[in-house]
Amino acid sequence: MSNTPQTAMILAAGLGTRMRPLTNDTAKPLLKVAGKSLIDWQLEALIEAGVKKLVVNTHWCADQVEAHMRGISGVEVVFSDERDQVLETGGALAKAAPLLGEDPIFVVNTDAFWAPNDAEPLHALANAYFPSVMDEVLLLADTQRCLGFGGAGDFFLSDKGALTHRGDEPSAPWAYAGLRIVNPKLYAAHKAEPFSAFRIWSDLLPNKRMHGVPLDKFWLHVGDPAALKDAEMWLKCFGA
Repeated sequence: MSNTPQTAMILAAGLGTRMRPLTNDTAKPLLKVAGKSLIDWQLEALIEAGVKKLVVNTHWCADQVEAHMRGISGVEVVFSDERDQVLETGGALAKAAPLLGEDPIFVVNTDAFWAPNDAEPLHALANAYFPSVMDEVLLLADTQRCLGFGGAGDFFLSDKGALTHRGDEPSAPWAYAGLRIVNPKLYAAHKAEPFSAFRIWSDLLPNKRMHGVPLDKFWLHVGDPAALKDAEMWLKCFGA
């Protein structure tokens, strides 16, 4: 699809502390679920969607991640080196800005995926992204249709697709599913220092510049060793 972003930022620099001891000597994105590395569950969908360039940030076990990514064919792979300092979800995009260009991009976490695993959610996001009325559009997981997510939810979704953060409410029906389309210019305007994407979101949310698209698939969040085992069992049982 012509409106699908051609570039994706893969967030692969995290320390994976909640996944220890499995990540003592291994990068979290390289841990395997059902015989496939976590990062590959996302990469296959991105390539199927037509993404041509992957920008991957690295920090923990950076050499491992870079070696793995150099084996990916059919797409350009470049690295944003954060070995000296991990920059979090916002700072990572600020540092990588020269590699990302000015057109809308996908931003992808590597600790969650959906099943069946295909490019449909990426196309749904692309079809819902209208730069005139939004700067980011997030894929949303139904907190009642997922595995491995124990949180209270992140967002409320209006009839027109605008997002409101849960704030002080005890719960919200939608969780951020780890995939979004962003305007990279917003991050390029900031220094390459550690900061969360919420620095950007806190401006976008009250102005209705953040929208969401519900994921119409089962969502697997793989944040710790127990969740990894559960995901493995779920995939084996349901053959997804």
